[in-house]
Amino acid sequence: MRKNFGPKPWIFPEPVLIIGTYDEDGVPCAMNAAWGGIDDTEQINMCLSHTHKTVKNIMRQHAFTVSMGTVPQLVACDYVGVVSGNKTTDKVERAGFTVTPSNTVNAPIFNELPMTLECELISYDPASGHLKGRIVNISADESILDAEGLIDPAKLQPITFDPVHNVYRSLGPIVGRAFHDGLSLK
Repeated sequence: MRKNFGPKPWIFPEPVLIIGTYDEDGVPCAMNAAWGGIDDTEQINMCLSHTHKTVKNIMRQHAFTVSMGTVPQLVACDYVGVVSGNKTTDKVERAGFTVTPSNTVNAPIFNELPMTLECELISYDPASGHLKGRIVNISADESILDAEGLIDPAKLQPITFDPVHNVYRSLGPIVGRAFHDGLSLK
């Protein structure tokens, strides 16, 4: 037997995305967003209300960064999601984040978040909140790289948002090999 819940914004895992921008004075801003994902090889999409300071900054700068929220930075990541940049202009500093300017777009990289997508604005629809960005670069701190020089999710420790219970969860162990294990059914 199955239980029906009706339409809900539930999907697992739901990434915790920390969006970085600069305001009109060059002050860094950060926002926590869970409604986003990859929709093409070099494209990210998110659903962001036009009322957010971050969206206003993106529209002005045509650039933003997207970092993965992590277990070690869970409190700071949650903080930038519960405090509005429209009211708290120093929330990046209060979160304890330090900033390095991106070399590829006019947006901040948060040093404490070791993986960052550096993006240019493609489009934004204020009515629906749908934002599309082109991924110009992905930068990662060497501390999260494996022996082959690739990003190791176990070292990254990304957090996901559980929208059913309003909690953050971490990813678990490897349970299979993509594009391989299903071949046994051929």
